[in-house]
Amino acid sequence: FGALGQGNRQGITKAVAIVAGLTMTTAGYVRGLIAQRKQSQPAPTSSTELAPFDNGQTSLRVLMVSARYFPLTGGTETHTYEVARRMAADGHQVTVLTTDLSGELAPQEIHAGVTIKRVAAYPRSRDFYFAPAIYSEITSGKWDVVHIQGYHTFVAPIAMFAAWRSKTPYVVTFHSGGHSSSLRNKGRSFQRLLLKPLLERANQLIGVSQFEADFFAQHLGIDRQRFVVIPNGSHLPALDYPVLPEPYPLIVSSGRLERYKGHQHVISAFSKVLEERSDARLRIAGAGPYELELQHLATSLGVQDRVEIQAIPSVNRLGMAELLSRASLVVLFSEYEAHPVAVMEALSLKRPVLVADTSGLSELAQRGLVQALPLESNSDQLAAAILQQLDHPLIPADVTLPTWDGCAAQLLEVYRYVLRRAH
Repeated sequence: FGALGQGNRQGITKAVAIVAGLTMTTAGYVRGLIAQRKQSQPAPTSSTELAPFDNGQTSLRVLMVSARYFPLTGGTETHTYEVARRMAADGHQVTVLTTDLSGELAPQEIHAGVTIKRVAAYPRSRDFYFAPAIYSEITSGKWDVVHIQGYHTFVAPIAMFAAWRSKTPYVVTFHSGGHSSSLRNKGRSFQRLLLKPLLERANQLIGVSQFEADFFAQHLGIDRQRFVVIPNGSHLPALDYPVLPEPYPLIVSSGRLERYKGHQHVISAFSKVLEERSDARLRIAGAGPYELELQHLATSLGVQDRVEIQAIPSVNRLGMAELLSRASLVVLFSEYEAHPVAVMEALSLKRPVLVADTSGLSELAQRGLVQALPLESNSDQLAAAILQQLDHPLIPADVTLPTWDGCAAQLLEVYRYVLRRAH
């Protein structure tokens, strides 16, 4: 799109080649002409199943591809940041290939031992992330494995296609989520159909929850054994100073400011919570395009002086740890979550969590980790549930939660497993 608008002949050629290649791949699949790779054994579940992979050097050359990355915030961004820096600290050569809609970030930098490469994406006013340069960055590099983090933008098919064309093993973590556009949500099934040929060619498919793996296996018609589940971590750094909950009820609703995240429902319910707990405060911890609407809602309900909307940068893990430690209750009333980082972080600090009973959130409720309320609940019902949790919080007994160290280690197991089978 950008190349077409600027009349860049080289960019036009690259974009057309990528789109044509993706179209031919999908069309060939529909006609049944694409040979499907048969997977005769399931993905690894422990390190004992793996044999060492020798690539002629002591470390793996890992390329992670994500539409968004540091310094931007969000679940996928946090996941990629946490595992990438741990792999780099473990001696692996890790590069994150991402996009820059603003045109203001450095095209290349090193942060926390990770090389970050940023390319332009179009259109800059939308979240499609059509980034043709992803293709050349992948095909011109030397990588042992390409890891696509997130499936829902144009970045994913371009990256998968490039890895396939360059004969580089690639794995995909779906990081599925909702969207504020009902049209986009309705088009997801068609999107999955178009991506299926490239997803079937992946050397490994990864879900962050059982729900996500089951969902995509069913809706893609791909054998469930092709999927492995590696959940998001839940570790926040320990504070070197004591932080106690506020003397007043502090409710935290964390997540990107999008309509589907449900912050508006929490604000509406909060106005009713104040009728019973007049000293309560609400913190919306996030950034995004829905911020102005949320501010207007708080003002219209007369609670703007009790509601704070402010994001915490993804790299400020101490700041997030402090906020959650002060919280009386964490709420995530989102329409769709696969395995929310915000909830896992709250649980790691033994904070009570209230969620909508849907998608991967239901899985956490079934495990007794969070309290769930039907997604269609009105503001009175949500307010009542919030008050119930403030008075009688559900704080799970000692449970073993996944960590980012464990997540990074499991991903490295998958990489070695994939490389062993590919060679």
